[in-house]
Amino acid sequence: MSDTSIGIFEAKTHFSAIVEEVQQGRRYVITRHGRAVALLIPLPAPRPRPMRGSASSPDFFMAEGFDDPIAGFEEYR
Repeated sequence: MSDTSIGIFEAKTHFSAIVEEVQQGRRYVITRHGRAVALLIPLPAPRPRPMRGSASSPDFFMAEGFDDPIAGFEEYR
């Protein structure tokens, strides 16, 4: 998809509508007197924050014998 050029006055006049289009993935080059001065692009989607207890999901597992004593470290217990 190519960028859409729009004059700064028109961008100011229709800002809300332009922002909605940017949220849908459209990109705008803002111009002043025919020269590009800004690029309005959508932000990347935020990554979801991990939830407490997410380590209890079936995708997370501990290896068999994970908490077995390590040979040679008996004196540190």
